[in-house]
Amino acid sequence: MTVAQTKHLIRVGHSPDPDDAFMFHALANACLDTGGYQFTHELVDIETLNERAFRAELELTAVSIHAYAFLRDKYLLCTCGASMGDGYGPLVVAREKCDVTSLANKVIVVPGKLTSAFLALRLCLGTEFDYVLVPFDEIIPAVVRGEYRGQRVDVGLIIHEGQLTYAASALELVLDLGVWWHDLTGLPLPLGANAIRKDLGPRTIREVQRLLYASIKYGLEHRDEALEHALQYGRDLDRDQADQFVGMYVNDWTLDFGPRGREAVARFLAMGYEQGVLPELVVPEFVGG
Repeated sequence: MTVAQTKHLIRVGHSPDPDDAFMFHALANACLDTGGYQFTHELVDIETLNERAFRAELELTAVSIHAYAFLRDKYLLCTCGASMGDGYGPLVVAREKCDVTSLANKVIVVPGKLTSAFLALRLCLGTEFDYVLVPFDEIIPAVVRGEYRGQRVDVGLIIHEGQLTYAASALELVLDLGVWWHDLTGLPLPLGANAIRKDLGPRTIREVQRLLYASIKYGLEHRDEALEHALQYGRDLDRDQADQFVGMYVNDWTLDFGPRGREAVARFLAMGYEQGVLPELVVPEFVGG
């Protein structure tokens, strides 16, 4: 057997966007000694990762906090690797300004039913709404056209780098869900996390989380190098915008949820249950308790 064949394979799933690429740069480009573990990376959109997590296909995967509510039998939340919107977050945009109170009567293009952006909008509006599922990178063009595959659409719920680029398409900001959540709770909006499969066992879980933490820390300490890697996933972002976007979602919250971050996750999921969006009250489980 070769050395590589004797290593424990850890399949990692994350989004093809700058913040995830920045976070995983050190692991993806052999900047760290991973010991007995071999990491392979699969880059797909977050809603696909959410759906794949139901089948527990990947040992370590990015998931939406919303999706985690249905996955806690299979996965633990890592204490590092979070994407938190601290006073900012997913945006609702439109061709023309409109009232937040009118959104429940509009057709909204969304990046996935299991995304945290979808749950946050549902909680903010306090009611169900008409929506069309659209890949995250096609939402802005769909709103500009006012249709998607022949179906009329009015406004869009945008995530990832679209939060910085929507104005270039002459779209208007209707709602910032991170601002709404912070005004309501005083907490950051918990959007995404890295989740690790429970069946790996305590030792492997600890070691993989340690290496994930080391990769995030390496990126933060070698920012220019990690940013260069991340730029290849920065659709329509120049270097300064990519740096800004990475700073929004790879920071101290990413190194550790901390007490406020954990409180934010618990509060978000509890509100989902209270409003009848989630079928049961979910108490989040983190690596190490």
